[in-house]
Amino acid sequence: MKDWWLYRGAGDTEDRLRRLEELPPPPWRKFHGSPDPGYVPPPCSGPAWERTVERGEGYVPEEPETDIVNTALHLRRPLLITGKPGVGKSTLAYSVAADLGLGPVLRWPISSRTALHDGLYLYDAIGRLQEANLEHLRPGARHAAERTTRGAATDPVPPPASAGAIGRYLRLGPLGTAFLPQDRPRVLLIDEIDKSDIDLPGDLLTLFEDGGFEIPELARLARDEPSVGIATDDAPDAFVTIDAGRVQCRYFPVVVLTSNGERDFPPAFLRRCVRLHLEPPGPEKLARIILRRLEVDVTEPGNAAYLELMQEFIDRSADGDLATDQLLNAIQLRMSRAWAGPEERDRFLATVLQHLTGPSA
Repeated sequence: MKDWWLYRGAGDTEDRLRRLEELPPPPWRKFHGSPDPGYVPPPCSGPAWERTVERGEGYVPEEPETDIVNTALHLRRPLLITGKPGVGKSTLAYSVAADLGLGPVLRWPISSRTALHDGLYLYDAIGRLQEANLEHLRPGARHAAERTTRGAATDPVPPPASAGAIGRYLRLGPLGTAFLPQDRPRVLLIDEIDKSDIDLPGDLLTLFEDGGFEIPELARLARDEPSVGIATDDAPDAFVTIDAGRVQCRYFPVVVLTSNGERDFPPAFLRRCVRLHLEPPGPEKLARIILRRLEVDVTEPGNAAYLELMQEFIDRSADGDLATDQLLNAIQLRMSRAWAGPEERDRFLATVLQHLTGPSA
């Protein structure tokens, strides 16, 4: 434990969170968004927070990993984590949120069809058009339209939907919600960024540098409706006021990007990230993970069967990739006395420790 650590640092969660809030940003990472006093982020309670804590508390970081995570926190830069599947890349994001008390993790899963817009906000244009049509068909609106057609009315027919009505058809995505102005950061997990379209990393650069983005649908209406309330990714009824169509962060979010190494990224993108590569855990770390997650100490004399499973996992990893949760599954089954017979050993291992890559995958 080092004095400058925030994540896994000294003190309880409240103390580390206070230090995080008071941490001065680098001069080039200062942002000046104004929080909406009526918007309250999700608390550290409830089902979403419990899922974050349950997943995050099982992570066992090594000292070099903790150094790099804290480097990203101090510099307020995105953290790009690479490594083979199953080494705990995504879990690290939950560990940071749980350790610092930053609320439920915002998760943005990436596919080959994902665009920047998908993570920022969603606009139900069809729903709004349908409402406008229904409004136009109401008796009063139809009567006014008929009078206008006959020339009996000098005033134009009012628009079927007011400017403020658009807020009902907008909702911030996980990326957009993370950049809402707050005095403490949210944790955003951008999962499997290497599966994205080739343009997405470049599209993220402006957002990471500016710390904000514009919603054109609101910006066009800013003169008539300067402030509009829209929903967030946390809940459909968690509304936040957006001024002049602009979302601007105050504290840069804790952005964790994961990659399985399926592609390279442009230098401009890498330059703006703090990079961490996770190697598969060795025997000591595996033993600590098992103890943390299953409360089983494989070093105790009575747990020789679990130690044997761990060694089998290590040996098989030399022939192809295995994920740590496969080992946890195997030990959990042994704890339940499943596949207990010696004659079932080979079938049991082939079932629970099946390679993810390699000749036998």
